[in-house]
Amino acid sequence: MNLRLVLRSLTASLAGFLFGFDTVVISGAEKTIQALWGLSDELHGLAMGAALWGTVLGAFLGGWPTEKIGRKKTLIWIGVLYFVSAVWSGLATDVYSFIIARFIGGLGVGVSTIAAPMYISEIAPARLRGRLAGLFQFNIVFGILAAFLSNALLAGTSEHDWRWMLGVEAIPALIYTILCFIIPESPRWLIGHAGNTVEGLRVLELINPDRSAAVLREEADVISASYAAYSKSSRFWTKKLRIPILLAFLIAFFNQLSGINAVLYFAPRIFEMTGLGSRAALLQSVGIGITNLVFTFIGLWLIDRLGRRTLLYIGSVGYIVSLGLCSWAFFYEYYAIVPACIFMFIAAHAIGQGAVIWVLISEIFPDKFRATGQSLGSFTHWIFAALLTTFFPKMITAFAPGYVFLFFCLMMVLQLFWVKLMVPETKGRSLEEIQRDLGVS
Repeated sequence: MNLRLVLRSLTASLAGFLFGFDTVVISGAEKTIQALWGLSDELHGLAMGAALWGTVLGAFLGGWPTEKIGRKKTLIWIGVLYFVSAVWSGLATDVYSFIIARFIGGLGVGVSTIAAPMYISEIAPARLRGRLAGLFQFNIVFGILAAFLSNALLAGTSEHDWRWMLGVEAIPALIYTILCFIIPESPRWLIGHAGNTVEGLRVLELINPDRSAAVLREEADVISASYAAYSKSSRFWTKKLRIPILLAFLIAFFNQLSGINAVLYFAPRIFEMTGLGSRAALLQSVGIGITNLVFTFIGLWLIDRLGRRTLLYIGSVGYIVSLGLCSWAFFYEYYAIVPACIFMFIAAHAIGQGAVIWVLISEIFPDKFRATGQSLGSFTHWIFAALLTTFFPKMITAFAPGYVFLFFCLMMVLQLFWVKLMVPETKGRSLEEIQRDLGVS
């Protein structure tokens, strides 16, 4: 494997580390902030949710800069957003300033789910694309663990420890931003959008130093032809693109209707329902983070060996078994197996949907509409994440937990049928070959 290619992919994927860190770091400061500023429940909820709604907006709008100014510049600006958010959050003197700062960080999260996986998919060779693009998901999980560890180390160090918890993110954000200046622009963007074939060929040569000039020229011609297949007036919402549009929407839809965000955000509450004390519930939650990291790594190792479709099969079956047993345990009050079922659920997600979602969405759209397609998938993911996170506490109160987990289980049965009937295998195929397979080239 080309070491420089790995380092470039790793640099872009660090946007995922900041995504995970930024999302979770607030957990260590939220109680202190509510007490410090005397926040009502409503204003406290707004302050805590500001980043999430920034993420939704960032996912909705992020395709525009990725197309107009390029993948590299967008990645740089993502780092700037994270840096500004971290410093501002740590220095905030009132809740409204804090809300703005967290919203800015959320914008970075939303745009990063578009630009980073797309950039990696466009520079990676077909045989390695799954593992390299999957580094984004691995870094999300790693960032989550790093945030929990950082919060634990900083807790109790001073009366302003919460400011350090939030502000420390500025250090990795600055490092990431500087590294992004070093990586090259995506050759597909250079050739297709910027019309700079000379620079595009130079980057292709950097990425594939073992290929001859003739082979690289042929690859550049294929990329150019892919863009030429659509005129400047071509629209995204057309019948021709219906298959990738539906694939992007449904993989993001099923990702959230598995209940993954509900389990990650409310794990201590779920464990306490089984009779565990609050401290034991928190310790079990740490186990979720470790399980997520380990099985995400396994998913990355398997994605280019077994393929995206196979991992979705494995994940779907794991979802159905774990959620089904969880539902049964709550109905029949056999609570002892619930923690094991939750860990099994997290493992199924990490190997299946977690490893595949950002890779698959970045592969299935034609070059001209890849940013718009990635934006669609990302926006769908985040709007359902926001809705699920908002309504899960009410769901678990209005209905017996067994019914809630049964609902998630039935949704995963639908996902299994969807994978069987509709999801293509993209392993080992160039982006242009995938376009031809889907009839969008």
